[in-house]
Amino acid sequence: MTQPTPGTPSLLRAINDRAALQALLERGPLTRPEIGALTGLSKPTASQLLVRLQEAGLVVLNGIREGLPGRTAEVYRLNPAAAHVAAVDVTPAHIDVRVADITGTVVGEHRLPTPGRSAGDVVERVRAALEGANAPADLRHAVIGVQGAIDPGTGKLAYATSKDMPGWHIPDLVSTLSEGLGVRVAVENNVNLVAQAEQAHGVAQGHQDFVLLWADEGLGSALVLGGRLHRGATGGAGEVGYMPAPGAPTAREAGRYANHGYQALTGGPAVLKILRSYGVRGSTFAQAVRNAAQLSEETGKRADNARAGLRDVAARLAVGLASITSVVDPELIVLTGGTLMAGGETLRELVERELHALTIPRPPLLLSAVEGNPVLAGALDLALATAREEVFSSTLPA
Repeated sequence: MTQPTPGTPSLLRAINDRAALQALLERGPLTRPEIGALTGLSKPTASQLLVRLQEAGLVVLNGIREGLPGRTAEVYRLNPAAAHVAAVDVTPAHIDVRVADITGTVVGEHRLPTPGRSAGDVVERVRAALEGANAPADLRHAVIGVQGAIDPGTGKLAYATSKDMPGWHIPDLVSTLSEGLGVRVAVENNVNLVAQAEQAHGVAQGHQDFVLLWADEGLGSALVLGGRLHRGATGGAGEVGYMPAPGAPTAREAGRYANHGYQALTGGPAVLKILRSYGVRGSTFAQAVRNAAQLSEETGKRADNARAGLRDVAARLAVGLASITSVVDPELIVLTGGTLMAGGETLRELVERELHALTIPRPPLLLSAVEGNPVLAGALDLALATAREEVFSSTLPA
């Protein structure tokens, strides 16, 4: 029979410390009486707690609050310098970095072109990007978003070619980066990070089961099941770009990592080709989709052609979503990426209509509501969650 862990004084103090730190994080600066009221602690216990947290460097004084005549109260806040974290978004063209303190306040950002071509170069470029964002020397944690995913069995980057991520296909990628940068690193699929941001800040808030589809130059997806991100046995859950699709070449014909499947059907180059065949102009696929959506609101032959082109794109997107929906049965599908955001509500409605004509489940389709770079937003959320767990538990007895 397992014996319950006794509530030792040191353990109880640590639990109270964590509750106070969480209250300061969520509510902002507080007085001792306010901390006592929120945590249920007596005046002497709350006072001892604040002294302890100040000595540990986790809480700092934030001035005086005037109250009734002749009465003042000291105000305390979470020490922003207690920990710093970094979010990193790596693409074939550049590295974006965002650095924040433990409160979530962004203290530095930077973009560095060309992410590197070799293992040593990769570490140096990421270090240079962190330095450009003025990351402190005692950076506690960094989450790096990449195309592809780490295979937990090999420690190597999979589901991405050397063209997608040049220099990143090295053994023990995570430990190589951690040792080279001198900071604990986590490497996560970029679309998974977008789903993390959507669940925390966007239209997926409050949803336990949802699918996110990223349609851009390439295709990617993220699955959140029971409130948790599903990665799969080899880290490849959601790599729908390689999913077989009717009318598209297969891996047998084109090669394992060549342009085949769902991506060949609805990736950026395919979308641009489709819309041009309907007479819609655009130097990029996103511009062509945007032009088609605008034209579709007009009248005449050009408008009719634009609507037909968008319906064609929507039908192709719906084919892949139908396979996912039939297997996963999500309560919501979030649409994002260059193609879908450029098409806006016009394309969203068309995709939803096509999908609901193909499947028995009919989940709503919503456009992403996360502004800015969603990969950085999701990476920062994960980095902060890890750092806060460590810092807020730092007074627990060993």
